[in-house]
Order: sequence, then structure tokens, then C-alpha cells
Amino acid sequence: MEIWLAQPRGVCAGVSRAIQIVERALQVHGAPIYVFHEIVHNRHVVRDLQQRGAIFVESIAEIPFGAITIFSAHGVSTAVRDAAAEQQLRVIDATCPMVTKVHIQAQRYARLGYQIIVVGHLGHEEVAGIVGSVGAPAHVVASPADVEKLPIAAAARVAYVTQTTLGVDDTREVIAALRRRWPDMCGPELSAICFATHNRQVAVRSLSARVDVVLVLGASNSSNSNRLREVATQCGRPAYLIDDASQLDPAWLAGCARVGITAGASVPELLVRQLCERLQILGGSEACEMDGPIENVVFRLPEIVPDPAPVPVGQRTERLVSRLQVHSVA
Repeated sequence: MEIWLAQPRGVCAGVSRAIQIVERALQVHGAPIYVFHEIVHNRHVVRDLQQRGAIFVESIAEIPFGAITIFSAHGVSTAVRDAAAEQQLRVIDATCPMVTKVHIQAQRYARLGYQIIVVGHLGHEEVAGIVGSVGAPAHVVASPADVEKLPIAAAARVAYVTQTTLGVDDTREVIAALRRRWPDMCGPELSAICFATHNRQVAVRSLSARVDVVLVLGASNSSNSNRLREVATQCGRPAYLIDDASQLDPAWLAGCARVGITAGASVPELLVRQLCERLQILGGSEACEMDGPIENVVFRLPEIVPDPAPVPVGQRTERLVSRLQVHSVA
């Protein structure tokens, strides 16, 4: 059984930056460090940081007055920032720069008097942060059907922004539906979807053309990981989303000569390696990597936790995952 790996896959620059911020804050300030929401959607990463002194909370009210607090990579609303200021929290912002870019776009459209539409999944932390940062009412749509239900007049000035972790094809359909209702509406191109998200979706399409089944490593609450599974399914391949190799069902491999592996943007490479090892126990060959772009984007860290020697994301990821406490699945 051949094992093929998508390229690129796994931890992206924004996720790597967020994890580094928590790690460096712990090094500089010591435990405990409070983190609002999961820093990224990966339970292995979260567990490792918890063991080192990070405390993850779902409410600012849970954080002691004046404590060092990190906002997750998904971004937060203005109300959260105001609550943190009231408690005089020492805030370090780990919001992914790609998400910050969407906040700025939405705020600019709102200042210009547009009605704001956010293309994304209602309830997702990133969408909540975008909507809550606008300073004006905003509508959330996830499908063309949602667009048809919007209570906005045809003559209204409308602008849209998008969640960064959406499926490119689905988002294209939603934007087309928006433009049918408001031909003159303003909004970014599909390139507003994060480059890492786009690259991983392109890679899984290429992977799906080569293999019989696709295994997607990622959390069930990870938007970009769910989109990877959907893309593989749209390509006509059975696809399964799993947290790690322990969730692999050998029955999925019955009759498969080639199995493909990809990983969401919050998944350390160590989990990919462990899944390959499990597949090899079940009769798989040495893993082969597909051709694809090498991502060398590096996002600057906040000044409160300066990085004296930035290195490319791939090298940083290797350094990070080497410390993760992931149980062996062999």
C-alpha cells in the first residue's frame, strides 16, 4: 500500500506564530499565562501548553485582574478587548495577521457606510471576532440560500469580507449569489482566503487524483481541516477527519492500493509521522511526498515577546513538535 503526503500540509505561519507567542510568554514571564480560547484548534498543542503552565479560558471574567493574557490566533471582538482593558490585563495579541487583515477590511467598509456581510460559519471564533470588531451590524452567510434570506434592500450599499479558512469553491458560490443580489457590492477577491488555506486545498485536490482514500489530520472544530475533508470528498474520494493515528479505522483501507494524508493548518508534523508509522504497521510503504509549494512565510512576533532570530516556518515547526507530548500509537 503506497502512502502519499500532500504538500503543503500541517502547521501554517499564523499557527506557528501563535504557538511561539505562548511559549515565549511562558519563558519570559513564567506560569501561569492565560489564553482566551484555544490558541489554535489542536488538542495536542493545547495539552502541551497546558502542561507547561498555560491556562485556557472561555471568558475574560475567568482571568485574574492584571494577569498576562493572550488572545488566540482566531481574533477577538472589540467587546473582549474592552473587557480585558477593564481588568487591566497585560494582553499579548496572537491573532493571525491574515485575520487581522479581514478585521481592518470590515472596519473600513463600515466607516464608509456599507452594510457588512461576513461570509463564514456562524459561531466560529474567527467569525465572532470579525463581527464583533466592525462597530456596526453585520450579517453572516455560509451558503447561497443564506444570501437569499438577507433582509437588505436591493439598493443598499453592501460590502462583504470572508472568514480566512473557508472552502474556495463554496465561497465562490456564495460571492456569486451576493453579486446577483447586489451587482455593485464591494469586497475582496477570493485571495482574501488565507494563502495557507488555499494552498492546502489545492494540494488535497492533487493528492485525491492519485490515491484511493484520503486521511485528514485535524480537529473536528477546525474549519480548515473540515474543508480539506470536504474537498477530497468533492473529488470523489472517501475521506476521514481524525485527530491522530489512534482514530484510524483499518477498515477504511480495505482494497486501497494508495492512501493519501494531509493535515490541517494547526496540526504538527509529528502527528503526520505517527500516522505514517501506523499505516506501515498495516502494510504501508515508506511515505512519498507530492510536489507542491514550500511555504517560507514568517510573521513577526509582538514586541512584548521579541524573537531575536526568526527562522522559516518549516524549521520552527520541527522545533515546536519535537516537544509535544503525544502518546505513541504503535
